[in-house]
Amino acid sequence: MRKFCALALATAVAAMPAFAHAQDALADAGDSGDTAWILTSSALVLLMTMPGLTLFYGGLERTKNVLSVMIQCGAIAGVASLLWIVCGYTIAFGDVTNGWLGSRNALMLSNLGNVRDGFEVPESAFALFQMMFAAITPALMVGAWVDRARFGWVVAFCALWGLVVYAPVAHWVWGGGWLASKFGTLDFAGGIVVHTTAGVSALVIALLLGKRQGFPKTLMMPHSPVLVMTGAALLWVGWFGFNGGSAVAANDDAASAIINTHAGACAAAMVWLAIERFAVGKSTAIGFATGAVAGLATITPAAGYVSPGSAILIGVAAAAVCYPMIRLVKSKLEIDDSLDVFAVHGIGGMTGSLLLALFMAPSLGGTGDVDYSIVHQLAGQAIGVFVVALWSIVASAVLALGVSWIIPMRVSEDAEREGLDLTSHGERGWEFD
Repeated sequence: MRKFCALALATAVAAMPAFAHAQDALADAGDSGDTAWILTSSALVLLMTMPGLTLFYGGLERTKNVLSVMIQCGAIAGVASLLWIVCGYTIAFGDVTNGWLGSRNALMLSNLGNVRDGFEVPESAFALFQMMFAAITPALMVGAWVDRARFGWVVAFCALWGLVVYAPVAHWVWGGGWLASKFGTLDFAGGIVVHTTAGVSALVIALLLGKRQGFPKTLMMPHSPVLVMTGAALLWVGWFGFNGGSAVAANDDAASAIINTHAGACAAAMVWLAIERFAVGKSTAIGFATGAVAGLATITPAAGYVSPGSAILIGVAAAAVCYPMIRLVKSKLEIDDSLDVFAVHGIGGMTGSLLLALFMAPSLGGTGDVDYSIVHQLAGQAIGVFVVALWSIVASAVLALGVSWIIPMRVSEDAEREGLDLTSHGERGWEFD
């Protein structure tokens, strides 16, 4: 009997690794190819923020404020990522309750599911990918307040903004919240969640901060078109992960989204050059870069739902709408949205979100089914854009003014005149003879 028990025990111990291996295999149910693509896409989206956005905005800025723009982008991405881990993810993608905010089940990224519901990737990979979106979205707003916003205020405002504006809107549209469930609002990769929130909020802050010294009479030229082109190129490459990764799978949907992303950017950049040629007599590197970014922002909400031909038309619309909007905001309304965040990202994202309803129709090669209704989808898109824009306006104004009671929004006139690189950070940027 003792020999039998000893043999049974030895057999059980020997079998334990096999059982453990079987359990691990069951637990690790995610598709390795899809997971690898999402991890790669996460890195590409981070590439968009650092270094893509920092170089793009840095090149558009004057020499004395280049480093201040870069450190703002970096600090915003840092604080947004930390808060995403603490509570941002669970606000946006926690279990659905009333449709307004996710539940607290994933605080500190705890209790993550083995795979994200509806996909074949680990929820940790999904949370990482979405973290990169949470990092770049508030950083987009930096372009609206360059030269004059106080660094401490910027970091505090953006930290709160990510939790009060971005995360709830992500839940409403992407996390199973009320806009998606009740009105069928669609947003493939961020036309509403990213570009509308950031663009509209940027306009609000530009109005609250006021104009830069000398605006609009003083000509404030970009100090380095080379950096602008370099940054735009990195944004373009990273956008493949931004939109392609939003398929959350390495499949035809991802490939189609990337093709459409590239087509929209190409069309917008070329049309922008043509508009410049007729409007000001020459085509510029700044124009090409701005047009490409406008096309990328505009195709983003529709990238996975439309055909390549429709993507080209959306790119054309991006240039046709965003170019005159820059003139309207700066020249006619004299609003100092310094680097055109609202005109490019806000208007682009809203335009693409509305055009999605038209070009998603199956008769135009879109992914809508045979019963697809352009009217019903347009209503859902319009409601989503309106609600998110309104929430962005109200919440951004309240947060900006609230933080300003503790940390002033704007630097002193002397600091603005001397440049924030030196006065706020004790460093000088590039200097040229």
